[in-house]
Amino acid sequence: MKDIQNQRDTRNLDVDKVGIKDIRYPVVLSDRYKGKQSTVARINMYVRLPHDFKGTHMSRFVEILSKHSEDINLYSVGNILDEMKEKLDSEEAFIELSFNYFLKKKAPISCQEAMMDYYCTYLGSAGKDWKDSVLSVRVPVLTLCPCSKEISVQGAHNQRSYVTISVRMKKLMWIEELIEIAERSASSPVYPLLKREDEKYVTENSYENPVFVEDVVRNAATMLMAEDRIVWFEVSSENMESIHNHSAYAVITRDKR
Repeated sequence: MKDIQNQRDTRNLDVDKVGIKDIRYPVVLSDRYKGKQSTVARINMYVRLPHDFKGTHMSRFVEILSKHSEDINLYSVGNILDEMKEKLDSEEAFIELSFNYFLKKKAPISCQEAMMDYYCTYLGSAGKDWKDSVLSVRVPVLTLCPCSKEISVQGAHNQRSYVTISVRMKKLMWIEELIEIAERSASSPVYPLLKREDEKYVTENSYENPVFVEDVVRNAATMLMAEDRIVWFEVSSENMESIHNHSAYAVITRDKR
């Protein structure tokens, strides 16, 4: 049958990325405590299209995923990228995975456990003689405003905040470790299950640990700077303000190479 995609294009324009988006596929993740964890990822796959190619072969992306269906994890992504370049005649390939990572979390006083999910992304890319990957995790936390505490006779306003940490690593760093850094940078972690004694502890503990959005990213960045397994990081915090009609935001990016 005639292959339209393989015909030549004369407009002399490379296409930076072309491929498929939002395909759901099972993946297996390394779990610090259980060894492995299965989840479902939303996957985007692209290649760079040379200027003289009219189109790419969309079906081949799914064929590659199907071939690796029993072994899709963050460590096999490099093999998938290499096969994308080979099968799609491209010098550059890109893959994006977004998924929920689940941890069993214990309440601080009652010690009751429940499952909590964290939204993660993994961006992988490869060229002719290079590869790159960025792992990100978004962590809900509690922040209490230092200014509100200082000026108020009673209480202080607090809110749920989201700390996002993205890293390039030269050695493995567990998702759990990034979650811990995010939680330690805030006034308090967020828990899936709290009894009354836990609520009392979280409320009082966060009151004793007020942080601005700037404090959150500086706290996390200090810990990330000290981590020799990381060569690059970006940490951001978005505080969903409880008494303002806006969010507060801060970000720090550092290349340690």
